[in-house]
Amino acid sequence: MTVRVMLVAPALGAAGRAARFGDGLPLTDADLAPVRALAAPRADRVLSAPSARCGQSAAALGLVPEVEPALADLDPGAWRGRRLDELAASAPQLIGSWLSDPDFAPPGGECVSALLARVGTWLDALPADAGRLLAVAEPAAVRAAVVHALALPPAAFWRLDVAPLTVTALSGRAARWNLRCGAPLTVRQLP
Repeated sequence: MTVRVMLVAPALGAAGRAARFGDGLPLTDADLAPVRALAAPRADRVLSAPSARCGQSAAALGLVPEVEPALADLDPGAWRGRRLDELAASAPQLIGSWLSDPDFAPPGGECVSALLARVGTWLDALPADAGRLLAVAEPAAVRAAVVHALALPPAAFWRLDVAPLTVTALSGRAARWNLRCGAPLTVRQLP
């Protein structure tokens, strides 16, 4: 049986617009306004990453998700709340290592290889009868799912862009996935 996994990237908040490592701040009403006009694809089961922005985006889509820890963002450790340009100016070697070495982790954080393993394990463990699964997931988790599903090299992780409020769909099952990426969510039909 084929599993369909639809990964929806959440709305963009202040941290994303400022290129700041996730600080866990909730989204504002202005951030969520465009989400409320969208419709989520039909699903048999709905999940959300544990972050506030994923939960809020799911709620704004009219969804009531189960929290799935495997879909959490890449943990930036001591870099949490810092801007990428600040770190690039003060520690360019560390940023260079982080962007080029999948096994490099920020101080107290998580490396890309660990994220790939976490998301890959979750994806491979989905039962064959899971049907249509919709998950509002952090963009890093979406990239990790694509890298794992297509058996891409870990270095490809940083080469994938995941736009806010788009759907990346994987269909198949462990070791045999097909990809449909970047589809926009549709506008809700008024009654």
